[in-house]
Amino acid sequence: MIQEKIKEIREVLKEVKYPGTSKHIVELDMVQRIHIEGDKVMFRLVFQNSNDPFVTAIEKKCRALLIDYPEVEIETVFMHDLERPLSLEKVRQVIAVSSGKGGVGKSTVAANLAVALAQQGYKVGLVDADIFGPSIPKMFGCEDAQPYMQQVDEHDMIVPVEKYGVKILSIGFFVDPASATVWRGPMASNALKQLVEQGYWDELDFMLIDLPPGTSDIHLTLVQTVALNGAIVVSTPQQVALADAVKGINMFESPGILVPVLGLVENMAWFTPAELPENKYYLFGKEGAKRLAEERGLRLLGQIPVVQSICDGGDSGEPVALNPDSITGAAFMQLAREVVEAVEENQDQAKRVRITKH
Repeated sequence: MIQEKIKEIREVLKEVKYPGTSKHIVELDMVQRIHIEGDKVMFRLVFQNSNDPFVTAIEKKCRALLIDYPEVEIETVFMHDLERPLSLEKVRQVIAVSSGKGGVGKSTVAANLAVALAQQGYKVGLVDADIFGPSIPKMFGCEDAQPYMQQVDEHDMIVPVEKYGVKILSIGFFVDPASATVWRGPMASNALKQLVEQGYWDELDFMLIDLPPGTSDIHLTLVQTVALNGAIVVSTPQQVALADAVKGINMFESPGILVPVLGLVENMAWFTPAELPENKYYLFGKEGAKRLAEERGLRLLGQIPVVQSICDGGDSGEPVALNPDSITGAAFMQLAREVVEAVEENQDQAKRVRITKH
């Protein structure tokens, strides 16, 4: 009987749409821990960020709909105040690497950024959340790796594969990548949650999450699973790629998500022949991502040139960032330094906001 009433409450609350979206608060997993005691109903409303402008309006709408209950008690909580999953308790920064469209080299950037951070002495983890086209195992030359389960504090955890100082988990380790392309949204989302929540990450300075291109349920699942500290958006200088990059920026900055965009990475910024390192040929347009960053008031984290070695490195399983003296390797090392600086700046801003509020 109680379960039926809880189900009815969920159905009623589906009428509450999150402003600016077509999704309701139940679909967004904002309604949690529904409990009924006689004529009293209690539940938790989870918002992504404490400065969400719609908190009061959504609470009022919920109360207005639950007219059958004389007493409605709503606990409003924010994702950043909730405890992280056991696996992420010792992870200091969780950063998504995103792109508005495919083919801009997002996974290449994610892989080499992870290696560059590790080369600079940081403890790094990399989650290949590109469920429909996992490429990280190939880029690290560990397609045949088989992660195993280990019991940690009575919890079954997946031990990540470790290579080049980076802890890696990818759906590509567990299924034929060709079969993952036909997964429906819920299957893909659940797979991502399992990689993040059941991975035995232990202590990390940075966890990078290589997202699928575009904006989808996977992105929504990510922000619901773990409080992201920031996002990096990757684009090429082409106008069509930049238009999609804007969609990615807007998604992270939308009221329902509010994840700080740390900055943009312009990949394939120019072509430089290895034998003529001073020459620059702008094959895909010039400084498009740089102009977009200026327009949006965002940091340009880096401009990565196209050199044959970056393709060879990805195919051979040896990321080019392993060679910091190369043209592209040096660009990724500089990108890593910029990301660290952006994270520190973001932390300082968050502290100032908290102090102002108090």
